[in-house]
Amino acid sequence: MILAIDQGTTGTTCLVLDGALRVLGLGYREIGQHFPQPGWVEHDPDEIWASVEQAASEALAAAGAAARDLDAIGITNQRETTVVWERRTGRPVHRAIVWQDRRTAERCAKLPAALIRERTGLVPDPYFSATKLEWILSRAERPQRELAFGTVDSWLVSKLTGGAVHVTDLTNASRTMLLDLDSGEWDEELLALFGVERAVLPEVVPSSGLVGEASLLGTTVPVAGIAGDQQAALFGQGCFAPGEAKATFGTGTFVLVNLGERRGEAVEGLVTTAAAVEPAGGRRFAAEGSVLVGGAAMQWLRDGLGVIDTAAESERLAESVESTDGVYFVPALTGLGSPQWRPDARGLICGLTRGTTRAHLVRAALEAVAHQVADVLDALPLEVEVLRADGGATANSFLMQLQADLIGSPVETAADKETTAIGAAALAGLAVGTWSGQEEVVALIRRGERFEPRIGRDEAAQRRAEWQDAVRRVLL
Repeated sequence: MILAIDQGTTGTTCLVLDGALRVLGLGYREIGQHFPQPGWVEHDPDEIWASVEQAASEALAAAGAAARDLDAIGITNQRETTVVWERRTGRPVHRAIVWQDRRTAERCAKLPAALIRERTGLVPDPYFSATKLEWILSRAERPQRELAFGTVDSWLVSKLTGGAVHVTDLTNASRTMLLDLDSGEWDEELLALFGVERAVLPEVVPSSGLVGEASLLGTTVPVAGIAGDQQAALFGQGCFAPGEAKATFGTGTFVLVNLGERRGEAVEGLVTTAAAVEPAGGRRFAAEGSVLVGGAAMQWLRDGLGVIDTAAESERLAESVESTDGVYFVPALTGLGSPQWRPDARGLICGLTRGTTRAHLVRAALEAVAHQVADVLDALPLEVEVLRADGGATANSFLMQLQADLIGSPVETAADKETTAIGAAALAGLAVGTWSGQEEVVALIRRGERFEPRIGRDEAAQRRAEWQDAVRRVLL
């Protein structure tokens, strides 16, 4: 049995899986969201850790198992979210600054974009960790040598090992804006740019391999797999060949395309990142498009406007009208990610008339998710033959069909919605010998429903042009 810890933006899911990657037990705990100022988003690191302990205990109980029955732990996590803690006490010095946070937008606008693009594969944006870390360190009242920085994976490994192990895997490190993507090492020039001392940084380790012994619920279990959530989903979808792509529909929507062993030329509007690989698998790269507001648009319609009571009712409402009746919703609620990369952008709803109803608005929000994914795929220099989809929103058949229509290619959902956690479990299992190689893992991945395009290319192009006109208004 393998315990997969999936620490996400809104909560923590833990799964107990067997050797066939079947879920034996599941536990979940929500975590609080803190918004101290407009554009600021924070989490309590101690609450994150408590949610892991609780969800893990619940998953084991649901599986009828104990921690001593586990062969390994795999971790996947919300990326870029930045935690800094005291090495001696393990106490956080500040709340975690979440990937959605925009407080460092002005700083990012002044950064050397060409240097960052060349070294890291990323673009200067508050989304990534470096300026968050710089912000926290500038307010810390102790020397950096007494502190430890990490993304959420580092924080969890530190807690699991009682502070003995301070590591991050290559996929998470590649999201910090501090890593030389070609060498896989921390970049001295970038560290100097952000005023970060090497002493505060974790060791960079492979995504699949033993990193330490975790003390969990009264026993010790090896931590053997770590990957950022989107790279874990790419692995969990079995996208091992160049050109294979997946989209994860969650709080944000993230599209990754396997680039293989060569990083290649930068793609305008997208970033290049490290992909997770099996042990001794060498280096792999992926092109990524990050849609910052996906499912979060539905949360805003529910919690901010009271337009819907639950996200689940969005499908019924969207299908109750034949179209948006000219309404477009550009959900730049935390700026725009790929391919525009405009942290200063703000949301827009246009095309409203006296006949507009909440159903039109909900449909426009769902269409916005699909249009943003199409924007990312349009930026690629290659055509994606099949888009593999995972995440909670894949249960929305209206959205999946719409996605296929707008990109003109089939969309294939995962039978197991927890693909991210499955990817983490597969990486851990490969490290401890549960499977001999990724070919065995691919054979275990279960595919769900397939959606074929139903509209012609001309109609899709017209709808895409109207969407892009709405986006242009946001960018004025």
